[in-house]
Amino acid sequence: MTDPLGPGAVIGILGGGQLGRMLAVAAGRLGLRAHVYDPAPAPPAGDLCHALTTAAWEDHDALRRFAGAVDVITYEFENIPAATLDLLESLRPVRPGRRALEVSQDRLTEKRFLQDLGLATAPFAPIDSMDDLEAALARIGTPAILKTRRLGYDGKGQARISAAADAPVALQAMAGAPAILEGFVRFEREISVIAARGLAGAVQAYDPGENLHEGGILRRTTLPAAISPATRTEAALLAGRILTALDYVGVMGVELFVTPAGPVVNEIAPRVHNSGHWTQQGCTVDQFEQHIRAVAGWPLGDPRRHADVEMENLIGDDMDRVAQIITEPGAALHLYGKTETRPGRKMGHVNRIRT
Repeated sequence: MTDPLGPGAVIGILGGGQLGRMLAVAAGRLGLRAHVYDPAPAPPAGDLCHALTTAAWEDHDALRRFAGAVDVITYEFENIPAATLDLLESLRPVRPGRRALEVSQDRLTEKRFLQDLGLATAPFAPIDSMDDLEAALARIGTPAILKTRRLGYDGKGQARISAAADAPVALQAMAGAPAILEGFVRFEREISVIAARGLAGAVQAYDPGENLHEGGILRRTTLPAAISPATRTEAALLAGRILTALDYVGVMGVELFVTPAGPVVNEIAPRVHNSGHWTQQGCTVDQFEQHIRAVAGWPLGDPRRHADVEMENLIGDDMDRVAQIITEPGAALHLYGKTETRPGRKMGHVNRIRT
């Protein structure tokens, strides 16, 4: 194990969105500095980081300069090109490591990885042609969801198939990209576990949050989730199995369906996660500080929840409610510094302490 980073050390963050912004704030609170790398000219994290590199993922000279200016590298989103990571890993430690990205960047690889661990997933099949899709629908049935294997988030890159007749249109929506068909899971509720693993292998998990999605986008996360103590324990343990199997360092979000037969893993996200924003007001050490602690080689913090919380995403025109939200007792507003409001775009979130 390497020595923990000391005050003034620099955390390199790939990606300058809102997650990178909140990671930069957490690093600053711990006496560390954040250097963000992002192709966008004015990313949200740029306002609050110690240094910002604006360059393409393919700019190897810029990547080398960035690596030379930091002590360790992490990331705020999954879809970083493999060649970028190959170069950076040869120059500085990258945490979490490549294995987590290899698994999570491809939905088919992810499903197979989870099943190899003995974890339950939705029924699935790889789809490269109409023949594949017809055969998969005959086995899995409808309703089902066709998804691109790579990229896609917040409902993008997906098409619902309610009946076999919907298949041609759904396949066309994939625009020729390799796809995966996933059968529907009959579930009681959706939950997610935010868990962390340190350099020495210690694992800590936050309480599961109960999630509500609208239009494929997370609308709110509520704590505590309406689940049994046994389900709460099982969810934390399976998250730990995933982290350990990947030799993971940092924070991960694990999304689950709660079913009578037990939790079914929907997907994993190898980064701090939208459904973990509640920890900012609900815990002494939030998910962002926990991630910085892990990648810096520090001991993990206490994840215990000290308050009941509801996190609501502010999406698009929800920004019109900001003036009202800031007058609410018990409401903590977090805005991302984005100047352009668009439908479906996450502009911020609000954590409300529930009494």
